[in-house]
Amino acid sequence: MDHETRMPHKMRTLVAQGPGAAEPVTKALSSPIHMSTTYLRDADNGYSGGRIYGGTDNPSVQQAEALVATLEGAEDALMFGSGMAAASAVFQALEKPTHILASRAMYYGLQSWLAELGPRSGHSVSFVDTSDLDAVRTALRTGKTGLVWIETPSNPMWTLTDIAGVAEIAHAAGALLCVDSTVSTPIFTRPLELGADIVVHSATKYLNGHSDVVAGALATAGRTAIWESIRRVRARIGASLGPFDAWLLMRGMRTLHVRVAAQARTAAILADRLIGHPALSGVLYPGLRSHPGHDVARRQMIGGFGGMLSICVKGGEPAAVAVAAQVQLWKRATSLGGIESLIEHRASIEGAGTPCPPNLLRLSVGLEDIDDLFLDLIQALGPSVPLLG
Repeated sequence: MDHETRMPHKMRTLVAQGPGAAEPVTKALSSPIHMSTTYLRDADNGYSGGRIYGGTDNPSVQQAEALVATLEGAEDALMFGSGMAAASAVFQALEKPTHILASRAMYYGLQSWLAELGPRSGHSVSFVDTSDLDAVRTALRTGKTGLVWIETPSNPMWTLTDIAGVAEIAHAAGALLCVDSTVSTPIFTRPLELGADIVVHSATKYLNGHSDVVAGALATAGRTAIWESIRRVRARIGASLGPFDAWLLMRGMRTLHVRVAAQARTAAILADRLIGHPALSGVLYPGLRSHPGHDVARRQMIGGFGGMLSICVKGGEPAAVAVAAQVQLWKRATSLGGIESLIEHRASIEGAGTPCPPNLLRLSVGLEDIDDLFLDLIQALGPSVPLLG
């Protein structure tokens, strides 16, 4: 089914309208925050209101879930207290023992957790270069691999994985495909339409966009047995999102389209301007023709290539850290997807064993003026040149 058939309105309209109707009692255009943790029974001991207890029954949380499901073209969506809570619920819901195939290039926190705790839960885990479809075919174990987990574009090298290609391979082997689409957002990529079974977001990042909520989201192509198992896992471990955070997340999502579109435009211009700078050995951005995954990005990222890029500084780690120390507008901080531009030396954050190059700086582009951001980087790169010798 095509994009226009599945969605009655354009993506930009859907996010701007939010829930799409005023609050029924007061007619307030901004929806209230429902803070109650419990709900009254009827005289006959039933629940005619349809809600019983806790975060999983909360109207504010369900409102955020409904919008995420709509944006992803999903059958259903679930909100969690963090991106890690959402991701780990998928793994905890799998039958045991299960073989898991995951991207070698992915969020380091999840990769470390999966490598350490996956085997403890009875799973066997293989990390492969999922941008190489032949490598995926070779690593899959037909009838034994229960889940393929990919992140695209992956953090922080922005490696591209062909979602449709991996979906075909995974399903032929009897495996589910879960796609971490945090960086691309549903504005640029809708993994379920490309064959994924589940899509995950660290909603802390672009979906919220204001660096004031920690949240995670899952969306599914269908209410399958694994999806119901994930729902039970969320309830049993208390991983639901709180109502106030859900309300803040809804507020953030209402500007999702205009934010990420503007951030992607700025990132593309910055990447193009930085190519060939004498203090840099490389610029990593999916929108650049020189990027190894550019052709895949063009096929599955519609309308933009995201607001994330990385630069590799000549002179190694000391030079990269020196550049980060010299910026004024870019904020030295972890995370991404907010309205303020961030710069981070990822290798020192990830620590020993990181696959991240020591000379790499990750840039999360915000909503500041393009020229201001560019000039700030240029003045910061200048003092790094003497370190090259």
